[in-house]
Amino acid sequence: MATTSKPRRRTGMYENVMNQFYKAADVMGLDPSVKKILAITNNEIVVHFPVKMDNGDVEVFTGYRVQHNNALGPYKGGLRYHETVDIDAARALATWMTWKTSLAGLPYGGGKGGIQLDPKKYSQSELERITRRFTYALGENIGPEHDIPAPDVNTNSQMMAWIADTYMSTKSPSERSKNQHVVTGKPVGSGGLEGRDRATGFGVVVTLEAWAKMKGTTLEGKKFIVQGFGNVGYWAAHFMHQNGAILVGVQDATGTIYNADGLDPEDLLKYQSENATIHGYTDHDFASEKFFGIDCDIIIPAALGNQITEDNAADIKAVVIAEGANGPIDTEGETILLDRGIEIIPDILCNSGGVIGSYYEWLQNRNGEIWSMDDVITKLRKKLEDAFAKVIATSAQFGTDWRTAAYIVALTRIEMAYKQRGIFP
Repeated sequence: MATTSKPRRRTGMYENVMNQFYKAADVMGLDPSVKKILAITNNEIVVHFPVKMDNGDVEVFTGYRVQHNNALGPYKGGLRYHETVDIDAARALATWMTWKTSLAGLPYGGGKGGIQLDPKKYSQSELERITRRFTYALGENIGPEHDIPAPDVNTNSQMMAWIADTYMSTKSPSERSKNQHVVTGKPVGSGGLEGRDRATGFGVVVTLEAWAKMKGTTLEGKKFIVQGFGNVGYWAAHFMHQNGAILVGVQDATGTIYNADGLDPEDLLKYQSENATIHGYTDHDFASEKFFGIDCDIIIPAALGNQITEDNAADIKAVVIAEGANGPIDTEGETILLDRGIEIIPDILCNSGGVIGSYYEWLQNRNGEIWSMDDVITKLRKKLEDAFAKVIATSAQFGTDWRTAAYIVALTRIEMAYKQRGIFP
């Protein structure tokens, strides 16, 4: 008699982050009271708002903002426009931001949010109205000393400028200039920071440089693949290329390309800009489901979460994975990779260059200063190298993997804050 096996249950993004949290809490012996506090979010905001479309019709959108924890400072985190945005994803991403900002030593907590939509279906003027209406709907739930959004998936500096302008327009004329840092990731001409655009991708490569140095080697000649060729994926490829590494494969929502002899990131960016796709850039068609099995040394997943799972983790030939995206490896996939000896530079370390850059922009606006690109890059590198060193040292101290070690560094700082301040009765 034939038997049927139960379909495997996928680990959700929030379940994934909580699995990581509980593992680290157990390894380090996190204070039980602090553990209870950090296991929940502080606030979860859901707003529904109408927007008039170009044809005169009205659409109602749903927006989210989850504020996980602010023990170390204001909530900080991106806004994404994507069909996968929901309260579960926002919870997971906000929680990751708490760990990420703590690990980087920033005076921030974690927040995240966005709107459930496909931005490709809307005109530029519609996206402006959607963004401004979302900002107005959030109201006092965001603010320069309370909750500071930034760009994320499918959002950019232009949208941050719209948010800043909308938010400032709700203030009296004398207060407007004091609220410019309500968002970061703005255009340079509107209070943005030189270098913020490349900060996340640059940070990915700085951590890989530190990894290579630890191994007694360099990135020169190393073959790498990148999933996602947006802001993070492009800049990571750009700086890897500068290091002499060889880009052999790229995958995004529009296609999968491969060339064993190497791809030029600058030429690919030009092709993508002109054609709105990477498909067709090479003559060689590559099966998308085999992407992570490409023969290479380094994988940089820089797209969405849960891309490497138990279904494809066994195919990976790389020796290190640098998480440019948030949560690109699920719990089951990670277990397989670690058992195989594949090293993972965890997201809360690897892609923290973006929030570190945002912190510098926030400081610049707050203090009425203008920082140069050289200042930003130098400070960014120092922060990331220090964080990398702490993670490696903590990994050795506790005899655990790098992700758990990164969590322990982050959780220790938050735990100390609660112990020193106490809990308000």
